[in-house]
Amino acid sequence: MPSEPEPPTEPAPEEGSPEPAPTVEVVEGGEEVGRLPLPRRSRGEIFGIASQLMGAARIRVMCEDSLSRMGRITGKMKKKMWIREGDLLVLRPWGFQEGKADILFRYSRTQSQYLSRRKLLPASMDLFQDAETAAASPPPAA
Repeated sequence: MPSEPEPPTEPAPEEGSPEPAPTVEVVEGGEEVGRLPLPRRSRGEIFGIASQLMGAARIRVMCEDSLSRMGRITGKMKKKMWIREGDLLVLRPWGFQEGKADILFRYSRTQSQYLSRRKLLPASMDLFQDAETAAASPPPAA
């Protein structure tokens, strides 16, 4: 007896398949400008600020968990990513050495300000918070 074909089903996601990174859609003037990747908390990724350039693709980074780590620019990003002191970064701390981390992404100054305005940065990483409150308050009368 011929059996009826079963309807196609979606394949189950594989355990090794990468999950999509959380992103924020950037909209300015009514048009979408792009998307910003946020740290994947499920993988242990965190925000950090570059504090000292060490050379040889190594950077001292102050992380959002108040630890200073030695950040390493990963191989595929070495020639593409130029980092300066004070830049906002996304890091993945090493599981086997607490004082080291891989640098995964660098936000431009404009992108950092956007994340600050949207309150997506932790209070310890928000460099632009003081500038916004100073701009919003009137100057003191003499």
